[in-house]
Amino acid sequence: MSQFNEANTVRDFVRDLVASDDIQFLSGSGLPRRMDEVLLEAQVREALIRLNPEIAADPKLADEVLYQLRAIIVSARTTPSPVVANEQFAAWLTGEKSMPFGPGGEHVTVRLINFDDPRPSANHWIVSTEVTFRQGRIERRFDLVLWCNGFPLVVGEAKSPVRPAYTWIDGAAQVNEDYEKNVPMFFVPNVLSFATEGKDLHYGSVGMPVELWVRGARKRRARTPPPRSAWRSSRRPLKVSSLLPRCSAS
Repeated sequence: MSQFNEANTVRDFVRDLVASDDIQFLSGSGLPRRMDEVLLEAQVREALIRLNPEIAADPKLADEVLYQLRAIIVSARTTPSPVVANEQFAAWLTGEKSMPFGPGGEHVTVRLINFDDPRPSANHWIVSTEVTFRQGRIERRFDLVLWCNGFPLVVGEAKSPVRPAYTWIDGAAQVNEDYEKNVPMFFVPNVLSFATEGKDLHYGSVGMPVELWVRGARKRRARTPPPRSAWRSSRRPLKVSSLLPRCSAS
């Protein structure tokens, strides 16, 4: 007889809420990456070519951008926290960086994410479960990861809803006190992490103390979760602007 646990209840429930026609589900073992790689580089390269005319004209230029991105990620290996590298990477994600790819070496903005088109299909989204990352001899496995154009923007930690001793706080502490400190490279591109036991969901940014994590919005209070079909019918399409505050302000 199968037992209820965090995987077949909360984790898979969140996965099914996110996955859609525009957001592909791939298990961690099915992702096109080695366990020591942070990015899905094939997706990153495709996005660079698709979103930047100068790179489309000379696809080899994508390697120069990837070199810059990898350097920021590797810089977090020897730091006690990925916060500084995360801020540097955020400048790339939000289109604040340029490269001399224009005529005569003119600097042009490098776009990694399409902020102009609000449709989810404007970017390549993937939601994954059980994503393993190895940094040196240390290995960690994340319950949920949401990728956009090959960048792991969101990490989710699920806890069992049937064990009263565990709450979202345990998941948040695992992210904040274990993952970010022991495998900081994976959190360099991170926009937010969340933790839930199926009752409450809280989220925070890299380096944010657990007590400052924000509670997710709840539209109604109920003794039992609403049917999955009801969640799907009321769910709004996922937009980059919901993850990166800069977009909603622009």
